[in-house]
Amino acid sequence: MKFYVTTAIDYINARPHIGHALEKIGADVAARYHRLCGDEVFFLTGTDEHSLNVQRQAEKEGLTPREYCERMIPAFTEAWAKLGISYDGFLRTTDPAHEAAVGLVFERLAKAGYLYQHDYEGLYCPSCENYYTEKDAPDFQCPLHKRPLERVKEKNLFFKLSAFQERLQKLIETAEFRIEPVIRRNEILSLLREGLQDVSFTRANLKWGVLSPVEPHQTIWIWPDALTNYISAIGYGSDEAKFRRWWPADVHIIGKDITRFHCTIWPAMLLALDLPLPKMIFAHGFISVDGEKMSKTRGTMIEPSQVLERYSADVLRYYLMREVSFTGDGDFSWARIEQRYNADLANDLGNLINRTLSMIGRYRDGVVPKPGGTDLQPDADKMTAAYRERMGELDFSFALEQLWTFVTRANRYVEESKPWALAKDQAQAARLDTVLYNLAESVRLISVLVTPFMPTMAAQIRAQLGTVDNVDVLSTEIAWGRLAPGTKIGQIAPLFPKRT
Repeated sequence: MKFYVTTAIDYINARPHIGHALEKIGADVAARYHRLCGDEVFFLTGTDEHSLNVQRQAEKEGLTPREYCERMIPAFTEAWAKLGISYDGFLRTTDPAHEAAVGLVFERLAKAGYLYQHDYEGLYCPSCENYYTEKDAPDFQCPLHKRPLERVKEKNLFFKLSAFQERLQKLIETAEFRIEPVIRRNEILSLLREGLQDVSFTRANLKWGVLSPVEPHQTIWIWPDALTNYISAIGYGSDEAKFRRWWPADVHIIGKDITRFHCTIWPAMLLALDLPLPKMIFAHGFISVDGEKMSKTRGTMIEPSQVLERYSADVLRYYLMREVSFTGDGDFSWARIEQRYNADLANDLGNLINRTLSMIGRYRDGVVPKPGGTDLQPDADKMTAAYRERMGELDFSFALEQLWTFVTRANRYVEESKPWALAKDQAQAARLDTVLYNLAESVRLISVLVTPFMPTMAAQIRAQLGTVDNVDVLSTEIAWGRLAPGTKIGQIAPLFPKRT
């Protein structure tokens, strides 16, 4: 099967913070999980470089917009490389192929009769690149950014968004067009019931962007430009075979603040182009820092690089996916990541691996013994079923909770079985073999299931266990008993050293 997953493309007018990392890691976990399931995956991310914000920031720094973008790009690509984000495509909206696709979209929308010229006068927020009515913002401030809105008056090309209201409402209500979590779906349905208004698709006074092929003196608004990335990156207008192979997307993973664009404007554009809709829009929540909204002035803006100075990428990946529910808001704190490191990783997982391998080394000369029973298999089977169900729903926090329940069960099994006592009685040799094998097989299974979250650490676990780091498809790997008796364990070293 194919699996096409995308993130929102990031505004490039500021460096990435841990909120960006939350989304990229979540999408990467989904991509790695589906690869583990044997699916053919295309994982897309990128940068949104055409905006009034970029133009103004570049002017402020005495640069052209393109010079500014070139300077900012490494901040994103290097951050994602350090976090192990395994994207298959990285799209920049300044890529010529993308700009050509945006022009083609505009031409086809115009030809289909969905673009028309109209005078626009209203309120505009350059920070979120969105238009607002006085009903939306009675205090003339952006509801999201809490900054004064700018009054704009110009003649633009409008998109007939209102023409798709009833059709979109029906598609969402019947779940043919799926929006998750349910709270976001209800928000969009409420918006649709209020009625959709046609929206301006061009700007008259913006120099930095894609010129409209329909009205050459106008620049295409950032949102139809940015949204087109999901199809331009897979060959729309340039590689029909590739496009048909990957579209529609299986899931667009986005922040909850941009659902309006992805759940009304984007599907309306696709319907106007006679293209299938994405199978699902998944809107994750926001992340705060010590309970406060991230802010440079308050010192609560944290970049991934700051966390990586203290912890590995796998630790940050685990923390964000375990601590922050992907369906709601969450919080980052240095105290909580330290607690998670010590409790979950060092004490629970690290201790289980170290004790298991050390006892195999001490009592069986480093060779995995042949078992006489499958003590932990029922617990393992129950856990893997729950894990797979939650992973399929992008409920990463609960999937990890299920996995750690099994880690706890395996640690308790050590205490119940007392292998150190069994080792003193030759008559209990077979029982000791069974206990040690069950623990080793548990470690193997855990190493497989933790792979999407902590890929580097998972490989290190398998290296210490002595298994080849060549994991088969998940349906095969979750079968109990895959670890071959006679396997020679590798060199043992603490995976999560206690921090002082």
